[in-house]
Amino acid sequence: MTTESANNGTWIADPAHFRSPKGMARRNFLQVGATAGLGLTLGDLFRFQSRADIKSYESKEGKAKSIIHIFLPGGMAHQESFDPKPYAPIEYRGPLGTVKTKLDGVLFSESMPKTAGIADKITVCRSMSHGEAAHERGTHNMFTGYRPSPALSYPSIGSVISHEFGPRKNMPPYVCVPSQPNEFAGSGYLSSAYGPFSLGSDPANGNFQVKDLSLPGGLSNDRFEYRKTMLQSVDAHFRNLEKSDALNAMDTFYQRAYALISSKEAREAFNLKAEPDAVKNAYGKNSAGMRFLMARRLVEAGVRMVSVTYGGWDHHDNIANAIRGQMPSFDQAFAMLISDLEQRGLLDSTLVVVSSEFGRTPKINKTSGRDHWPKVFSVVLAGGGIKKGTIYGSSDATASEPDEKPLSVEDFATTIYHQLGIVADKELMAPGDRPIEIVDGGKVVKDLVA
Repeated sequence: MTTESANNGTWIADPAHFRSPKGMARRNFLQVGATAGLGLTLGDLFRFQSRADIKSYESKEGKAKSIIHIFLPGGMAHQESFDPKPYAPIEYRGPLGTVKTKLDGVLFSESMPKTAGIADKITVCRSMSHGEAAHERGTHNMFTGYRPSPALSYPSIGSVISHEFGPRKNMPPYVCVPSQPNEFAGSGYLSSAYGPFSLGSDPANGNFQVKDLSLPGGLSNDRFEYRKTMLQSVDAHFRNLEKSDALNAMDTFYQRAYALISSKEAREAFNLKAEPDAVKNAYGKNSAGMRFLMARRLVEAGVRMVSVTYGGWDHHDNIANAIRGQMPSFDQAFAMLISDLEQRGLLDSTLVVVSSEFGRTPKINKTSGRDHWPKVFSVVLAGGGIKKGTIYGSSDATASEPDEKPLSVEDFATTIYHQLGIVADKELMAPGDRPIEIVDGGKVVKDLVA
């Protein structure tokens, strides 16, 4: 196990395992609060925060102050969503019809009438393209801006944002709804301090409650503050005993956890019960609706990135029934999210991204579905300084490959970072003091930016 010496003590992976020169485990003392009934487990988020606080946050916010990334896992069919081909032969066209949008001559799938109604507020990129037909590799591309490598674990866009900007208004900088969807949504070669905070359950559940966010039963705010003071006293004792700067840095690990639990405003951001029934009904009282509504509440409260996962779109069989089953909930929730953000004056400062790991094959297969197809698919951008009412690029007549303006993963990620104020070719330090660019070789797509 790799260790670092620190004033005659030893770091053993987790800073909370710091051992004093006499070999006494500091963790035993850190459990004072837990054994007294506090039971903090927010360490999943703040465990390595000491390392994070040593750096200063240098990036300056761009037009987009927050981002909501809606990820549709499995590979959503572009033909049955944002890029239908009504004039193609039936084996390419597929089983669904189309609906007119607010944009002249632009059609969406019949399953998206509400999104068609807000097409003038979004940009659809119909020429997204990469070469990874496996779910894991395609997902890696879309969450990190990099092709997978056996030599290095790359950080997700959310973790880079957390690294560059840090927390705001006592809120975690990066939150996953309902939970971290895959390993590529994590911090990669960066410290675990920059990983996401996960809700832990679906906001659509009737008994929804964010894990670790409330005090245990029988513990009053006064007792909570008392335990906090007790723990600070223990820490002060060890600082005096060991004279370790690392211990001072470790204080932030607890301060962040206490701030989140004790801040009424932070806890209220997660409280969907505060939303009127009319708003919930407008989003839809289902997984898509409540997850998207939660995302709006979180960016409104100060979260920098919310990663929302919805549905399963790996439709190898009977794609018509599959789309009709889950697209209406997405359609309603997405259209309402864009409208709601606009009405609240948040759309210009919130970048909304809809993506999947790839698209589906041009031809309908023998089981009336479509298979994996990364050569061309659709993604959506809205708000955050992105042009409104635009179709960027195009696929060919059978939705087989890009026809105009192919959009690469690197350019897609670089443009997102640019809108947030992050220079994508900035170098971060990977293990072994290896400088790695946030994105390697991407450029800002000027035609997407307002």
